[in-house]
Amino acid sequence: MVQRMVYRRRHCYHTKSNAVRIVKTPGGKLVYQYKKKPTAAAKCPVSGAILNGLPQRRPSELSNKRLSKRNKTVSRIYGGHLSHKVVRERIIRAFLVEEQKIVKKVLKLQQAKERAAK
Repeated sequence: MVQRMVYRRRHCYHTKSNAVRIVKTPGGKLVYQYKKKPTAAAKCPVSGAILNGLPQRRPSELSNKRLSKRNKTVSRIYGGHLSHKVVRERIIRAFLVEEQKIVKKVLKLQQAKERAAK
């Protein structure tokens, strides 16, 4: 006769959080072993690109007890949160906005000089 299997914890439903596999113990019994959920790579919230240089871990394993800060970031502004392309784009955009302001100011001064000359 087949041995009955009993869940060890939680509920009896076949859900993502209750995934199990059957393992035979050295004593010959069949028991359920709980599987961990698969990990997903960290993604950039803007572009959706996978962030390089970061470990794939479950959120509970990213705590400071288990993983130090240097293992969870990249040494760059917004490192470990935004992808390098997005950061580059933001820097260039900020630079161009500042350039635009300077150009406007110069044009305003030139127009003021022309008016004064008339």
